[in-house]
Amino acid sequence: MAILVTGGAGYIGSHAALRLLRDGHRVVILDNLFRGHAEAVEAVRAAAAKEGRGLEQNLRFVRGSIDDEALVTATLRDNAVDTVMHFAALAYVGESVHQPLAYYGVNTAGGTALLRAIARAGEHGAGVQRFVFSSTCATYGEPGPGEVPIKETLKQNPINPYGASKLFFERVLADFSAAQNAAGKAFSVAMLRYFNVAGCDRSGLLGEQHDPETHLIPVILQALLGVRADGKNMLTVFGTDYPTLDGSCIRDYVHVDDLVDAHVRAIAALKPGEIRRYNVGIGRGHSVKEVIAAAEKVTGMKVPVTFGPRRAGDPATLFADSTAIRTELGWSPRYTNLEDTIATAWAWFKANPHGYAKR
Repeated sequence: MAILVTGGAGYIGSHAALRLLRDGHRVVILDNLFRGHAEAVEAVRAAAAKEGRGLEQNLRFVRGSIDDEALVTATLRDNAVDTVMHFAALAYVGESVHQPLAYYGVNTAGGTALLRAIARAGEHGAGVQRFVFSSTCATYGEPGPGEVPIKETLKQNPINPYGASKLFFERVLADFSAAQNAAGKAFSVAMLRYFNVAGCDRSGLLGEQHDPETHLIPVILQALLGVRADGKNMLTVFGTDYPTLDGSCIRDYVHVDDLVDAHVRAIAALKPGEIRRYNVGIGRGHSVKEVIAAAEKVTGMKVPVTFGPRRAGDPATLFADSTAIRTELGWSPRYTNLEDTIATAWAWFKANPHGYAKR
């Protein structure tokens, strides 16, 4: 296949690009580098070359935005792309509250522009036939009593612009698919909604870098290495009075390679014209305090911790019911032990304490 990976210079997108290369596909990464990293693309190339099979020759990088319809149309046509794996997005919940127009502009309107480019590219040929959308559990909002683990049938009721912008694009995507199929152009879609993602690739070349960093495991590891951007090198646990065993929030942590595997399996399973929706997670949660303890065990270091009040909108417990993707696609996570996941992240952060740009 020839696969366009939008946001392929980001954390999950770069891991997806490498997996697709390893599987023998031709890969085109499209990224405007607003929050992606050119160094991540080169890390993908280097990791592919490390395989010794010439896989790096199947990688092309195009710098540009998903809302540049002329560029995207030309990219799709020039590379005979038949599949799109869509990761490009803005993804900070708090930021979305303060900058909602940016989130609707990129996640909803930008995604819509991408679909227009797909339609234009396919006017005189088969064009793109499969589309895998990297969505989010934030489309569900706050589940009520008895609604965790979260199933795909749970009503989607997002509580912030980030989740809403993703949900709106899910609806646009479904309508676009129906229109394409009605016009005789088979267009199949998979939407994957996932929770917390962690870990790094086995090559040691590909990692996780966000600015600012808000994900729990990277924040812990950066604090241990003394490289937090705020200079405080301290982890703040927000809330210790939740109705959980240790009073801290519980979340589902899926390894990035397992998440990518779910995306890859979705591509292979899609039949012409169908739409599939899956939640992806390991099916159980870990509390913040459990994550801290696991990190201390992996690193042999004491995590510097301070405790603060709850953050508004933080549910006590969130984790996925992944029965559907397990049953229908045969997917199951290889990383089910939190310490194993953290160990893969720790290996990269130790080698790259300041990220890609300051190796």
